[in-house]
Amino acid sequence: MSTITPHYRTVQQLLQSQSFSIDEYQREYKWERENIEELLGDLRDKFLSCYQEGDKTKEVSGYEDYFLGSIIVSKRNSKNYLVDGQQRVTSLTLLLIYLHNAAKAQGLSVVGNLAPLIYSAPFGDPLFNLDIVERLPVIEALFNDGPFNPDGKDESLRTMYSRYQDIAQIDLVGELKEALPHFIYWLINKVGLIEIATDNDSYAYAIFETMNDRGKPLSPVDMLKAYLLAPIEDDLQRRNANQVWKRQVLDLISWGTEPEPERDSACIKAWFRSQYADTKREGKAGAVDKDWELIGSVFHRWVRDNRVRLNLGGDTANLAFITTHFPFFSSAYRQILDASRHYTAGLEAVYYNAHNEFTWQNTVLLAPLRVNDDADTVKRKLAVTASYLDIWLMRRTVNYIRVGYSSTSYAMWSLCKEIRGLDIGKLVQVLTDKLEADDVTFAGSPSRNRYGISDLCMNQFSRRYIYHLLARITAFTEVGAGKPDLFPHYVDRSLPNPCDIEHIWADKFEAFADEFSSEEEFQYARNHVGGLLLLPADVNRSYQAKAFPEKAPLYAQQNFYAATLTDTAYKNQPKFDAFRKAQQLPFKAYATFGSAEQIERRELVEALANRVWSPERLKKYLPNTAGTV
Repeated sequence: MSTITPHYRTVQQLLQSQSFSIDEYQREYKWERENIEELLGDLRDKFLSCYQEGDKTKEVSGYEDYFLGSIIVSKRNSKNYLVDGQQRVTSLTLLLIYLHNAAKAQGLSVVGNLAPLIYSAPFGDPLFNLDIVERLPVIEALFNDGPFNPDGKDESLRTMYSRYQDIAQIDLVGELKEALPHFIYWLINKVGLIEIATDNDSYAYAIFETMNDRGKPLSPVDMLKAYLLAPIEDDLQRRNANQVWKRQVLDLISWGTEPEPERDSACIKAWFRSQYADTKREGKAGAVDKDWELIGSVFHRWVRDNRVRLNLGGDTANLAFITTHFPFFSSAYRQILDASRHYTAGLEAVYYNAHNEFTWQNTVLLAPLRVNDDADTVKRKLAVTASYLDIWLMRRTVNYIRVGYSSTSYAMWSLCKEIRGLDIGKLVQVLTDKLEADDVTFAGSPSRNRYGISDLCMNQFSRRYIYHLLARITAFTEVGAGKPDLFPHYVDRSLPNPCDIEHIWADKFEAFADEFSSEEEFQYARNHVGGLLLLPADVNRSYQAKAFPEKAPLYAQQNFYAATLTDTAYKNQPKFDAFRKAQQLPFKAYATFGSAEQIERRELVEALANRVWSPERLKKYLPNTAGTV
C-alpha cells in the first residue's frame, strides 16, 4: 500500500548522504537574480537578528529557526524524484557549494559539515546530491572551482552558472566576516523544509495539484483585494472595482513572453515600499521588522495595520486606491519592466541598470511618482532616477563596493524617502546634489584608499561590471563618431557569437619581463581595464595569442573603440575628430603597446567614464528641455 509521509527536515537532514533527481519533463531551472538576492537577504537578515558579536558557534543552537517551505518527493527505483521544489533545492545546493568553497579557502573546520550535503561516495565513486545528469557538468565545475563556459549550453546550466556568479558577487562571506562559521552551522541545522514523500507517482502529483490548485490558500494579493473591497457597499461599484483589480493583476502576471504568477505581488511590494515605507529594521540582534521588511513579507497585513496612515477604510478612499492608484502604479511598473528588457529611447538608463541586475531599481523608480503625473512627467521621472542609479552604481562597482540586494537595501530605503513624490525640477536638483556630495567617484574614494579606474582590474567581482563598462564606452565612442548605438548588441549573451573581453596583451610574461618584476605584477597589469576590449567571441579566441603589432590591423576591423588603437580611426573621420576634441578625450593610436601605453589608455578610460556617467545627464530631463524625453 502506498504511503504519504510528511517530515520536517533541516537542511542537513534533507541533504545528508541523499540525492535527488527530476524527471525529464520537469521544467528548467529558472530562478533569476532577484530570487537569489531575496533568498540570501532573508537568510542573512534572520541570522543577523539572532547573532551577536562574540557568540561561540555552540550558541547557534539557541538561534531561531527559519522555514523554507515544502517539497514533494516521489521515491521509486531507489531514487528520490523532486516533483515540486527543484528550484529551491537547486538554489540551496548552489549556496552550499559557495559556502563550502569559501570555508575551504579559509581553512574552516565547518567545511567537513558541508561536503556531505553536496556529494557523497556510497560505493567509492562521488555522487552529487543533486543527481541530474544533464546538470552535473556545471555542479562539478563549481564544486571543484574549475573552468566552465556556459555559452551554448542548456538553459538550466546557463542559469545555474549565472546564479552561482550572483551568489559570489553578492559576497555573503564578505558581509559575514568572522560570523561565517556561525551562519553555516545555522543554515544547515536551523533552516528547514517540510518533505512530503510518497512511493507512488500518482499520489505525488495529486498532492502537487492539490497544493497548487484545489485548496490553494489565498495569496497576499487576494487578501489585500478582499480587504479593500469589503467596505464598498454599492454592488455595482464593488463589481467594477473588482474588474479593475483583476485587469491589473492579469496584465502584470501575463507581461512578457512567459507568465509569472508572482509579478503582481512584486509590483505591489515595490509600490508600497516606494510610497509608504517610513521605517526600516535596525541592523542589530533582536531588532524587529518595520515598514520596509513587513511590506516585503506580509504587505496585506501591513496595509490593514496602517489603514489610518494610508487613509483607507471607507468606500471612497478604497475605491480610489483600487481604481486610480493601483492602475497608475502597475502601469508605471510595467513600463519599467518593458524598458528593462527593451532598449527604449529616453529610458536607456533603465536598461543599463537591468543589465547590471540591480533589483531595487523597480522600487526606487516608483518613489517620485504621483498619481496625477502625466505620461511625459512619468517618463522624465523614471529616466532621471534611473540615470542617477546608473551613475551611483557604476561609481561603486569600479571601487569594488558591493551593490547587491542586502548591501544596498538601507541606501535604497533612504533614497525612496528622500525623493518620494518630488516634482521633476526638485527631483533633478536633489539627485544632482547627491552626486555632487558623493565621495565615491571614478577617481576613487578617500575612505577606500583610492581604487577607482586607476586600480580597476578584472577579477571575480569586477568582471561583469568591466564587461558593462566596456560595452558602454564602446557604444559611447561609436555614437560620438556618428555610428549607431549598439550597446544592446554588445551585451546580448544569447547571440550565436556574443562578445567577450579581449586582453590586448597575450598571456606571455616572458614578452614583458623587462617591464615587470614578476608574473604576478604582469597579470595584474594585463587584467587592468585599460588593457581590455570587447570583441566577438570567435575573434577573441583567434587573437588572444598574438602580439599587439599583429593584432592592431585586426582591431581596425572591429568596433570603433578597438579601432582607436590604430591609425584607421583617425583618417577621414570628421565626426569622431570633432567628438574627441569637444569632449577632450585623449584618444591615440599606437605602433606598440607596453606598460606606458597602457597607462595612457587607463587615463582615456577614466575620461570616458566621467563623460558617460556625468551628473550633467540628469539636467536634460528638466521640463524646460525641448520636446519629450
